[in-house]
Amino acid sequence: MPPAVEFWFEFASSYSYPAAMRIEAAAGAAGVRVEWKPFLLGPIFREQGYDSSPFVQYPAKGRYMWRDLERICAAQGIGFRKPSSFPRTSVLGARVVAAYAREPWVPDFVRALFRANFEFDRDIDAPELVRELLAACVADADERLAAAQSAPLKQRLRENTERAAALGLFGAPSFRVGDEDTGCELFWGNDRLDEALAWARGAHALQR
Repeated sequence: MPPAVEFWFEFASSYSYPAAMRIEAAAGAAGVRVEWKPFLLGPIFREQGYDSSPFVQYPAKGRYMWRDLERICAAQGIGFRKPSSFPRTSVLGARVVAAYAREPWVPDFVRALFRANFEFDRDIDAPELVRELLAACVADADERLAAAQSAPLKQRLRENTERAAALGLFGAPSFRVGDEDTGCELFWGNDRLDEALAWARGAHALQR
């Protein structure tokens, strides 16, 4: 079994967007599996004393972030349009991914929903949009969408968010590698993806 990197992300998270667009290809080239871990930043931020995203509460930080994201997307060759609403609610799509995280169509759906937000400025929590994007990935979109909103599967997103808090995650994207026996490492931010992949495959100098 190839080593794995846990990719913890939020569909409303600006820096999760470029990470989501490149992680599958980068991990494949490194011989690393991706485990998709959607969670909600709202409860995490509230624990830190924020009422909203720090990029909203601190305007100077927000202005920097949008320009930085524009540069990153241009360098990465992906589309970008500043969303007219930020941060957007993204619970429904996150529930879908949490419910079916191990299925092969999930990466395509994740990328499509991120593009809807950060390239096409669409309401990513609108059920009709989530269904449209899901239907492009699986034949039984209606059944899966209904199941993802049932109590047992809705619980998976809640569990992911609780797990993120227990692990000490404080933002997205975050990458976690290792296991409880050998030790786990946490990497935060789009610019730490390559370092996380290197750690996952054992190409690092620091020894625990």
